[in-house]
Amino acid sequence: MKTYFKATRASLGGTWTVMVLVASASVACDSGSSSGPEPTERTLTVLYTNDEHGWLEEGSGTDGPAKLMGLWRNAEGYRESGDFLILSGGDNWTGPAISTWFQGESTVDVMNVMGYSATAIGNHEFDFTVDGLRARASQATFPFLAANIRLKGTNTSPDFATPYVIRNVNGIRVGLVGLASQSTPWTTFPTFVEDYDFISYQAALEEYVPQAWNAGADVMMVLGHICYDEMTALLPTVRNLDVSVLTGGHCNETVGTVQDGVALVVGGWQFAHYGKVTIGIEDETGEITRLQSSVRPNSGGSPDPGVQAVVATWQDAAAQELSEVVGYLENSVPNGSPALYNLITDSWLYADPTADIAMTNSGGIRQGLPEGDITKGTVVGVLPFLNTLVRLELTGSEVIDCLRSSIVVAGMSTVAGYLHSDGTPLKADSVYNVLTTDYLYSLGSYNFSLYDETAYNTGITYYQPTVTYLGALATSAADPLDRYLDHVPRR
Repeated sequence: MKTYFKATRASLGGTWTVMVLVASASVACDSGSSSGPEPTERTLTVLYTNDEHGWLEEGSGTDGPAKLMGLWRNAEGYRESGDFLILSGGDNWTGPAISTWFQGESTVDVMNVMGYSATAIGNHEFDFTVDGLRARASQATFPFLAANIRLKGTNTSPDFATPYVIRNVNGIRVGLVGLASQSTPWTTFPTFVEDYDFISYQAALEEYVPQAWNAGADVMMVLGHICYDEMTALLPTVRNLDVSVLTGGHCNETVGTVQDGVALVVGGWQFAHYGKVTIGIEDETGEITRLQSSVRPNSGGSPDPGVQAVVATWQDAAAQELSEVVGYLENSVPNGSPALYNLITDSWLYADPTADIAMTNSGGIRQGLPEGDITKGTVVGVLPFLNTLVRLELTGSEVIDCLRSSIVVAGMSTVAGYLHSDGTPLKADSVYNVLTTDYLYSLGSYNFSLYDETAYNTGITYYQPTVTYLGALATSAADPLDRYLDHVPRR
């Protein structure tokens, strides 16, 4: 095997040419005419997803991972022994029941069989506590990367976070340095990460990228769970550190471009898209001769049998799990009743203690709760859609403007004026953390997106908090849910 040098922009001869076409970009080196044999080039192809959120099944705007794997094999020429590196930008789980019921175990199982080499740590990796993340990291055949997580008040990385790794692909030693979102302390349950500091991206990279170079890397990538605006802000830092690829996530964006000689890539979410980065390195000198970035839809693939079999196993397990009893009612609770509306919206505030108000539409609540045992399947029948919770910031006056006759609420009431749950008036200029669904947010007639264009999609299915809340109440025939219901109308 040939000895490689650092593949840095400084080592590139000639003139940079930048092309951006439909979320695709490339950079090439034109070294002019030369005598002698043409230099040989080794290539590295990165296939990239982020914010998968456990969407393992086809539907709701995504063809799912089985068809994505088939697409990679047939359209991209993926082979396990080829020049490919499969990576994720984090938020692997928390979403549909097939993932959430199993606290991400099913998602890691699928990612293992797909051949992922590493993932960044996303904020939702903490949704089932740090011990849950440790369990998934132990299960995974790939590391969870984050160079910027520290034990609180120290410079020590926690045991679940690997700062960087080196991967050898096609004779190219690839340095991968991870970044977790600095918003993690408030975009997961705060108490789950209260023992950790999330230091600045720049400080973490300046500490660990040189270590990865010294460990023998030929080319450097930063695997980040960060939004596009954070990526562009980091460009001066990663350029100074000779990083060739910077990936993102968290904000569910699609990005495929090259800026200032750095390939930027973000692959949307839910396996609905994927990013592709191609790097060409001259065999003899180690110089980067080609750098391309694009984002492509997960569309038109045939299911990969191996991935499809794993997904089917978890589909069967999820069906069995949905029969689990999570509560008990002496008397049925009909659809349209204040008790049902209040139970569902209160559960959202229970799931996110930082939220002040929950707002959803009665049309998304499809049936009542029957008397007797309440199973997970019962709750899914009441809330059957694959809507997810969106968190946004609204002033009091904007909250009022977003109210419609179909809206049901928690954290406030409109029966005797616009009041907080404690009876005090909403303040027109105060800013409130509000939960609603991605469905309502997408409808311009509700005005949510008008007032907060950068709302955060949590990826949490809207029925999951109700399941969690019922489980926490632990009701039974001896202590039925009836005793905990709030029958007072709020609208």
